[in-house]
Amino acid sequence: MSPTSEPRLSRDRIEALFAKMASSRVVVVGDAMLDIYLAGEAERISPEAPVPVVTVQGRRHALGGAANVATNVAAIGGEARLVAVIGDDPRSDSLRSELAAHHLTDRHLVTEPARPTTSKTRVMARGQQVVRIDEEVDEPVTARTEQLLTAELERAMVDADALLIEDYNKGTLTTVVIDCAMSLARRRGVPVVVDPKFKNFFAYRGASVFKPNRRELEQALGASVDLERAGALPSTLERLGVDNLLLTLGADGMVLVTKDQEITRIPAMAREVFDVSGAGDTVTAWLGTALAAGAAVREAAQIANYAAGVEVGKSGVATASPAEVLAVHDASHDQLGRLRRGGLL
Repeated sequence: MSPTSEPRLSRDRIEALFAKMASSRVVVVGDAMLDIYLAGEAERISPEAPVPVVTVQGRRHALGGAANVATNVAAIGGEARLVAVIGDDPRSDSLRSELAAHHLTDRHLVTEPARPTTSKTRVMARGQQVVRIDEEVDEPVTARTEQLLTAELERAMVDADALLIEDYNKGTLTTVVIDCAMSLARRRGVPVVVDPKFKNFFAYRGASVFKPNRRELEQALGASVDLERAGALPSTLERLGVDNLLLTLGADGMVLVTKDQEITRIPAMAREVFDVSGAGDTVTAWLGTALAAGAAVREAAQIANYAAGVEVGKSGVATASPAEVLAVHDASHDQLGRLRRGGLL
């Protein structure tokens, strides 16, 4: 079985999908994080240890994990409903403030007082990351928090058009929460996109699109994945029990395996990679919101790939706008046209 080339999308089709995506209601459940960036200068080495001394000149916050997926949905124009766990600490206040700044509601957040709000602090000097400091607890949430999360899921899913599950192995997505989310999506008949991690890798049977990266898939299967061997990926699809598999390959783009066992290679679109932070969240958001708008899975994967090409060209965790994604589409089609006219395709 030889892979097919990436699908061709007309500009009119993308614009029509964008219009529907802007009115989509998308539920995002998973591990929300606060990204903290401390930027400054490093002019000397500490006399206390062989490490640079960074004089902080600027500080900013951004949303990470499931919260970043929700931010990307909002940047598309859709309504994002974030169901996640935070602590009762100053970082939770900062996370709520960031949600408000991106016109996102915090009404479906659940507070677990004994648990810190997951945060990642990146210390930057002259555009380079010096160190990252993670503050988190990755143990499963309490039974009481599970009850509160499932209640919020029921409220958020009542008229939802899609469900996005973002697992970073930080304890939010327990078996109870996953089962509830999947059941509600089946009841609604809406697409489910899963960005998995190792602990719950095989807990998402029935998902519309399962989106691991190659390392995650190989770790879960306990074997390398041969992209060239016919039948390797379709058999993986069957083992996972999902409708479609979207395998992300970093600089090599993505491979989509559909339930009709067709394999589509989608090359990376980035002309210049500045920072890959958050690229997976961008793909999840655009993929799920496109499916919510009625896109075919191949169309949704291609649009998400365009969006990832925009995101990795920006510093830090970022979003992509519909106008930026459309510009990548246009540039891609112009390039294909030149290759065809030159007899290279």
